[in-house]
Amino acid sequence: MAQAAITPAVAPRVNPLLPAFTLWWREVVRFYRQPARVVGVVVSPLLFWVVIGAGFGTSLQKGATGTGNFLNYFFPGALMMIVLFTSIFTMMSVIEDRNEGFLLSVMVAPVHRSGIVLGKVLGGTTLSTIQGLLFLIFAPFIGIKIGVAQFLIVVLVTFLVAFSLTALGFVIAWRMESSQGFHAIINLFLIPLWMLSGALFPVSGASGWIQWLMRINPLTYGMDSLLLTLFPATTHATTLALWPSIGVLALFAGIVFVAGFIVANKRRTLPAA
Repeated sequence: MAQAAITPAVAPRVNPLLPAFTLWWREVVRFYRQPARVVGVVVSPLLFWVVIGAGFGTSLQKGATGTGNFLNYFFPGALMMIVLFTSIFTMMSVIEDRNEGFLLSVMVAPVHRSGIVLGKVLGGTTLSTIQGLLFLIFAPFIGIKIGVAQFLIVVLVTFLVAFSLTALGFVIAWRMESSQGFHAIINLFLIPLWMLSGALFPVSGASGWIQWLMRINPLTYGMDSLLLTLFPATTHATTLALWPSIGVLALFAGIVFVAGFIVANKRRTLPAA
């Protein structure tokens, strides 16, 4: 009698949207169960905004910033700082999940890695966007009036900034073995990226080589978009018009997200804990 061929069992693949949603929800719940992180993310940029903004006062006059005083000009920069800090804190969970063994259990499950990237990045983006938009409650105190159209544009820009920073944080954290190494990269790379985005001073007032660095910095166009939305009279203090700036920011977000897929799908990406 002929022996029947034995076909090895193959575990069915799960729709990547299901693990993505699960990881997204886990990131949200995990973050808000740590009140110290929530307070630190909001209070630190608030202190920076008040102290630095009040310290500079009217040092940068309306002719340089188009916003009246530095406290007004620094408002979008403080919002971007909140988004940056939240993205950093949430993407540190990639390292923590690896060290705790959770990430390994997800990797051996019949789940496509695209679901892991999507869930992690969207989770961090959601948190960063919410935290950044909460900062808008301080806008009326400095005379910023936000209409419905302006608010929707701010939501879009904040989401794109949060998405790009979270995806960039994922790419960096994926190959890190310790949170100390991640912090070193943050201090060396991401904080200067924020500082050279126009958050502290306009591109037009910087020296030649600093201007060049600022113009190739994708976050500059996120800052420009916020300035042009909240302070329409600042056209001379920005690099591009509103929608071209949003387009550059969206392109950057797409590039770093694709980079996250590429990095996650490399087989030698998870060092042993």
